[in-house]
Amino acid sequence: MSRISGSRSRQSASGGTDVPDASFFGRAIAGLRDVGTRAELVLEEVPAPTRLAPHAVALSGEVITSHDEDDDAVATGRFVLLHDPDEPEPWEGAWRVVSYAKAQMEPEVGHDPLAGQAGWSWLTDELDAAGVGWAAAAGTVTCVTSESFGALSSRAPSVELEIRASWTPLLTTGRESAELAAHLRAWGDLLCTLAGLPPLPEGVIALSGSRR
Repeated sequence: MSRISGSRSRQSASGGTDVPDASFFGRAIAGLRDVGTRAELVLEEVPAPTRLAPHAVALSGEVITSHDEDDDAVATGRFVLLHDPDEPEPWEGAWRVVSYAKAQMEPEVGHDPLAGQAGWSWLTDELDAAGVGWAAAAGTVTCVTSESFGALSSRAPSVELEIRASWTPLLTTGRESAELAAHLRAWGDLLCTLAGLPPLPEGVIALSGSRR
């Protein structure tokens, strides 16, 4: 994964430039650099949003089940971590994860009225399994069925499931780096679940996936 800088400047209300101390944020996200993920999950740092919080870092994720990274991904998503020491009221804390994950699903999923509930439970189950603290979760699950007609009628119907979610990591003082890495790992496991990968056998430890 490319280097995470972890700091940005922010304009103050008076029009001057207020550059917050980024050292705490930089230490807190250090664990994201070497987080252990499944080999099928490829992470890459991408430009972070500039107006949501004083500090932000963003990662894209792709699940590639073949041994060739040039092959098409079977699931894709983005994980954005925000930090605002002023603790915006909707966040219920100083940190916020904003994410999405999507993948092509089996056709029958498009006819399942419980697909949305299942998608959301996959997210919460991964967070619970990771043993992390979290609060103020919010999001949507969208299931889209596409059918082709006329000259394109030979194309098989396709179903895409997308989970957009945000939540507030509840962190232990002094353990921010490890616990934020666990949140990223839980999101990565969600992406792998959407891709249809079976859970790792008990006792098998995930190694760091490829980084671009």
